Amino acid sequence: MDELKTQFYKTMNINIKVEEGNKYYFRNIEWVGNTKYPSEMLSAQLEIEKGDVFDQSRLDKRLYGEENAVSALYLDRGYLFFQAIPVEVQVDNDSIDLQIRIYEGKQARINNVVIHGNDRTNEYVIRREVWTHPGELFSKSDVQRTIRELATLGYFDPEKLDVKPIPNQADGTVDLEYTVVERASDQIELSGGWGGGMVIGTLGLTFTNFSVQNIFNLDSYSPLPTGDGQKLSIRAQTSGKHYRSMSFSFTEPWLGGRKPNSLSLSFYHTVRSSSNVYSSNISQYMKISGAAVGLGRRLSWPDNYFTLYNELSYQRYNIKNYAVLSEFSTGVSNNLSITTVIARNSLDQQLYPRRGANVSLSIQLTPPYSLMRKSEFWELSNEKKKDLENDSRSIREEEMRRKYKLIEFHKWKFKADWFNAIYGNLVLRTNFEFGLLGYYNSRWGYSPFESFQLGGDGMQGGNYYYGYDVIPLRGYDNGNNGNGSLTAYPQGNVYQKLSVELRYPLSMKESATIWAAAFYDAGNSWYEMKDYNPYSLYRSAGVGVRFFLPMLGLLGLDWGYGFDSNPRNPGSNGSQFAFTIGQAF
Repeated sequence: MDELKTQFYKTMNINIKVEEGNKYYFRNIEWVGNTKYPSEMLSAQLEIEKGDVFDQSRLDKRLYGEENAVSALYLDRGYLFFQAIPVEVQVDNDSIDLQIRIYEGKQARINNVVIHGNDRTNEYVIRREVWTHPGELFSKSDVQRTIRELATLGYFDPEKLDVKPIPNQADGTVDLEYTVVERASDQIELSGGWGGGMVIGTLGLTFTNFSVQNIFNLDSYSPLPTGDGQKLSIRAQTSGKHYRSMSFSFTEPWLGGRKPNSLSLSFYHTVRSSSNVYSSNISQYMKISGAAVGLGRRLSWPDNYFTLYNELSYQRYNIKNYAVLSEFSTGVSNNLSITTVIARNSLDQQLYPRRGANVSLSIQLTPPYSLMRKSEFWELSNEKKKDLENDSRSIREEEMRRKYKLIEFHKWKFKADWFNAIYGNLVLRTNFEFGLLGYYNSRWGYSPFESFQLGGDGMQGGNYYYGYDVIPLRGYDNGNNGNGSLTAYPQGNVYQKLSVELRYPLSMKESATIWAAAFYDAGNSWYEMKDYNPYSLYRSAGVGVRFFLPMLGLLGLDWGYGFDSNPRNPGSNGSQFAFTIGQAF
């Protein structure tokens, strides 16, 4: 009998009848008790119209739950004790009249601002990014901006940043307790790769929270002095016989310690040759040495997300039997330029942003040397030509050496990244890029340096200082000589790139942040602006994965398929894998 009962209960069905009833709608919404904002403004902020389907959860979100809710108007002006209580005053057939009773209360001022959890970063480094200060009126926007600024520092786990308001209604004050969780942000890059027809090894060290003032304080080493928010990067690459590169950079984000005015310094040296670079007798080489100093500052207009950066840089190109141009293969070129970048960055965090945008416009200018000298000054006199025995090739090479001794150009770059959370942590990234290399004098023509090379994984064998910008486009290879398979002939002076990427995180742990992505890329390059066609683009699509490991930085693996064949480089499209280091695409 017990077994029969057991079998009976195992097969029991329960039917639940649901009576949905009638559907109700919002009708009249009246505001009571509001003195700081007019009813019309509160109704516009509520975003609920007469005739909308009644939805209690939507009403709660528009009053309290969302970033632009009604409560945000009051919380941004210090009304921390604000309350909005909706009351149904009449139900008529299928319509509901609401009365929203407002209790504004007194404005709350900040009493104490406390920071917990920073065991490596000095507290003053955190406090200079805090937008809430004792004595000021409480502001929800300032609290959110503080969380955003701490997240973008890169020293803390953005998923664990928290703030706890402790209000005291008796005296109208509030204490704010910020909690941060330190994470490893320094990076070691030790890698090997293939590009430009060679195997290249890389060793790089990046210290993102460095402290110069504690260099001689041995107790602060762990393993190097940290905590002052400065960035120090040292990088070296070599292929053994044919290539070597060394670079150094340092950034102080708060020059002087009182205002967010940054100072950046960088130095680099690169050599590529056809023989042993350590030999004193090198038959073919290209040597590039350079230095730059930059100053940046935050702007308060048009809003406080804008920044302005100015940089003065110098590069020296020393080439011997190295075909930069068909007529310029031996000589020395000097590039003295100034770059101005105006940018607006409102991303909520650096590593895996879910909302916001990062938009920048840069202009790089050299002096217009050709406009300050006589026309075609590089042409040799008859006496000089006789000295070269009227050898047309030697004459042309000497003229090109004179012409390109001082490089001149103007260069424009625009880049925009938009991030939108579609659902939860599913994020849509939209990217647009455009670049233009121009000249001042049509007789002078384009500079043989500073052009754009499009296509491939964006690493091009690590050749970052060869005098051009590398623009990755997945689904196409790096080209035969590592110069980008989609680069216009003889060089790319204009380019455009579009990218749409759907991202989803697989792990957001401090030890490893991992996300998968599906992408669609399109781009092309042109020799002249008159050839530019924004609709003539090489397209690709694929999937990829990104790994952020605290000690190694960002690593990526993508598979892309290029849909369009390129007549200049047949076979460069199709199925392509790309492994990247430190690039988020």
